[in-house]
Amino acid sequence: MNTERTCTSRRQFLQRGLFALTGLLSFDRDFLARIPVTQAGKHPSLFFSQDDLPRIRENARLSNFKEFWNSLVNADLAADKKFLVEELDIHNHVAHLLRANEILKRSAFVALIDENRQHEELATLTIEKILSFNEWDYFLEGGTETIGLQRAPETTLAMSFAYDWLYERISSSTRSAILDAIAKKGCPPCYLTLYGMKYPDRVKGWGFNPTSTYKLRFDLSRWPIILDKTNLKMIPIAGLTIGSVLLYDHHPDAPKWLDLARESLENFASLYGKDGSYLEGISYWYYTTQHYAMAIDVLKRLRGVDLRKLINFRGTMRFALQMGMPSRNYPDDVVNFSDAAASPDASVGFWVAREFKDGLAQHTAELYGAKRNLFALIWNEPSVKASLPSVDLKDVKFEDDWIVSRSGWGVDDTVVGMRSGGPANHEHADRNSVIVKAYGERLLHDPYGAAYSYTEKHWILRLTEAHTAVLVDGKGHQYHDGREGTNPSKAQAHVVQYNPGEKLSVFTSDATPAYRLVNEDVRKVQRTIVFVKPDVVLFIDEFEKENSPSTFQVRFQAFNVDGLANLVIGIDGQSFEIRRPFALLSAKVAGDCPVQVAQGKLDVPEDKGIFPYIEVATQPSKTATLVVACHVRPVGEVAAPRLDVRLKGAVCNVIFKTSKNDGALVIRLERDFPRVKFES
Repeated sequence: MNTERTCTSRRQFLQRGLFALTGLLSFDRDFLARIPVTQAGKHPSLFFSQDDLPRIRENARLSNFKEFWNSLVNADLAADKKFLVEELDIHNHVAHLLRANEILKRSAFVALIDENRQHEELATLTIEKILSFNEWDYFLEGGTETIGLQRAPETTLAMSFAYDWLYERISSSTRSAILDAIAKKGCPPCYLTLYGMKYPDRVKGWGFNPTSTYKLRFDLSRWPIILDKTNLKMIPIAGLTIGSVLLYDHHPDAPKWLDLARESLENFASLYGKDGSYLEGISYWYYTTQHYAMAIDVLKRLRGVDLRKLINFRGTMRFALQMGMPSRNYPDDVVNFSDAAASPDASVGFWVAREFKDGLAQHTAELYGAKRNLFALIWNEPSVKASLPSVDLKDVKFEDDWIVSRSGWGVDDTVVGMRSGGPANHEHADRNSVIVKAYGERLLHDPYGAAYSYTEKHWILRLTEAHTAVLVDGKGHQYHDGREGTNPSKAQAHVVQYNPGEKLSVFTSDATPAYRLVNEDVRKVQRTIVFVKPDVVLFIDEFEKENSPSTFQVRFQAFNVDGLANLVIGIDGQSFEIRRPFALLSAKVAGDCPVQVAQGKLDVPEDKGIFPYIEVATQPSKTATLVVACHVRPVGEVAAPRLDVRLKGAVCNVIFKTSKNDGALVIRLERDFPRVKFES
């Protein structure tokens, strides 16, 4: 790597790079057009060559891709044109530039693959409109210079794709204008962003462009440090990599840009676990991993640099698979810790399958990656045959201390996920929280759609009280106030016991450090999950205070996006049910002190949803143990289950008889963690 280039001072960069380039282009607008284009007369072939077109066209006809492909071809082009001509606001980077980028990528691709004249005309119009933006992002450094955190790298990518895919369909002047814009509005802002992350002490202050229509405002003073360890670093890396490769033989600063991009790729690899896990959650895993693969794919194809070993790509596809949780509401649902949405995109699995001849990656991509991403069509290699997951993948403790245990991979199988571990961008205050899905239904839920701004009332969806988790005197564990965005807290939890099995899985997480940050008197907040597959799930929550008594609450959140959840408290006051249209969860409660079972709903505006929960609370005490034994079953199952829970001293006995299980658990509450003995 050229150290001299990557260590160029900010003053040298500004004087020699951005200013020199601006001056050059202002005097000679045809400079780029006159430089010979690599592979003159051909597509630059960023991701595929002309020889790959038959394979991509055949992919578009495959049953797995056909619906998505048709949605691209048959998009409402009239509505898109109306938006571009009548509605587009060049100060609206967040929504309007994003939409223009999406239109451009889609229509440029369809124009090439389908040889579609209407899409070609729309793509050409979109290029013109994107070029009309004065800048491609809504963030500034020092109040004057654009930095590329989101839209600039995204636009660099979209315009690079268009340059490649429309190469023979657009004029030489349009090609020159695209390269000109990438060289002025794309690569320099991306470079400035990554430079600032590398040298945060040299940053003159990041902020928002006052001309942007974006309404939300955060304190960005620490963002060069904070974002260096988040997915938002990956998009400028990808934009700078691909933009500088495209400009490599056209612009004198492209090698310098590419050196920093490559160095950033290497540094970013540390955000993945050695097992391929990704702490920001599965939705951000998609966004990050796809752009990572795009960058290293282009480097390998066009610069001969092979960085495929930087992260465990095969492992990261197993992470995507194991975080999957198909349900009836969302066939491609996930264990949605943090800000993860219901439906991820695993299209990058087609690239992993192709590059590593990995049948399980192909299987994962076919499950979760064939619906809304044109790179699925680009990367799919039909000769790689999908292979099904092995039994040993049913239980996993990822390197970041997230645990997922399942009875199987189908919609009706049971999945139990527990969120232990440390802080991460986009996290929630969710240590020791649990998600349970069975018989096609989310039964214990982690709500979607938390606010990104602390000023909005549904910010509460990020907090402990909105999770199937624990409160001490009504308060959750430590979390930040949101003034710097959705950034990491200081909360830590640790898995202290992990014993997976085909029939019985037991795991314990200690979240005491996270709660002590709020209340130093806390001495123990520890949760053990006992999963007797497929239909019995035990919660064992242990609490301890040093001096003053506290009330301890354990909440169980119901899935209610459709308004069809029904929560019922038993007449004995020591049991409850969460009922959904296709499945229900029955629970019995035992404690070593008096407990009360109640129900409530989160204080969230109704236009954001209604979020009901069950709460099991102790009387004030310095120590307490709560055991909640849950049974999941499909609606309509005739046989009523037997579920008895007795807690006496340091021993808990659970006896159960269900349509799937018949046995007993003996649990000894020892100082470090409960020991579980199962007898069938």
